[in-house]
Amino acid sequence: MRKEHGFTLIELMIVVAIIAIIAAIAIPSLLNARKAGNEASAISSLRTLSTVNQQYRTRFQSYSTSLANLSTTGYIDSVLGSGTKSGYGFTYSGGTNTFTCAAAPSTAGTTGDRGFFTDQTGVIRFSASGTATSASAPLD
Repeated sequence: MRKEHGFTLIELMIVVAIIAIIAAIAIPSLLNARKAGNEASAISSLRTLSTVNQQYRTRFQSYSTSLANLSTTGYIDSVLGSGTKSGYGFTYSGGTNTFTCAAAPSTAGTTGDRGFFTDQTGVIRFSASGTATSASAPLD
């Protein structure tokens, strides 16, 4: 009789079980890393908006009235100018002496956990749940 070479069904099932265990451990960590990256991107975008609004005000004597206006004049890119970036939606309003911008996760719990807010003061604030406002705690 001739013996066949190869893997038995039991050996293949053990390998598949090991891969499943590793995936079950790794996937939640990867999703949390993605949320942290999205939140960092939102914070960075709010810092950018705070800076470019001061530049815009210096040039035009008032804050921009919309993100699209900041994009059209070349202060921010078209991605941020559209109001959505890296899993966050940005709500902006501006006028002569003030502006506000809030960033909220597009899908809470999936694209991010916290909401962020900034205004003409340049302080970035956050809320662990829901939309951040001017009364929310500042970032450290």
